[in-house]
Amino acid sequence: MKAIIVCTSVSHGNTQRVADVLGEVLAARVVAPDHIDAAELAGYDLVGFGSGIFLGKFHAQLREFVEALPQAQRGKAFVFATSGFPDAGLQRFSRPLVNQLGQKGFDVVDTFSCRAFDTYAPFKLVGGIRKGRPDASDLAAARTWAEGLRAGIAR
Repeated sequence: MKAIIVCTSVSHGNTQRVADVLGEVLAARVVAPDHIDAAELAGYDLVGFGSGIFLGKFHAQLREFVEALPQAQRGKAFVFATSGFPDAGLQRFSRPLVNQLGQKGFDVVDTFSCRAFDTYAPFKLVGGIRKGRPDASDLAAARTWAEGLRAGIAR
């Protein structure tokens, strides 16, 4: 299985740390959206897309990259995120990106998110929330999740 991870990590390096763990397990190169040509994605069996969450949305750079992808038959994909809040309830922040990737021809097989240090907008006034996250247990959870993803796709 040939894999790549397209990742935007801008604030505290939280998402990059998670992407590096996922990349290690999946033997995947981790690249920023502006460091890969969209046409290259056709050469991969699995493509990961991830960023931190800003006001309930993935980073604009990642969203714009996905929006610019031509619609085509594609392989499998996954979505991951780091956020001060969980990806839960009716307003799941992963849902719009998963749907958009599906419209672009990807088969999105799973999502992963973990808590992360967040200093966006009002949280900056109090020094941020979720200090020290992602921590060792978050990174271990990312590793376990990626191992399960790899095993499931290898079937």
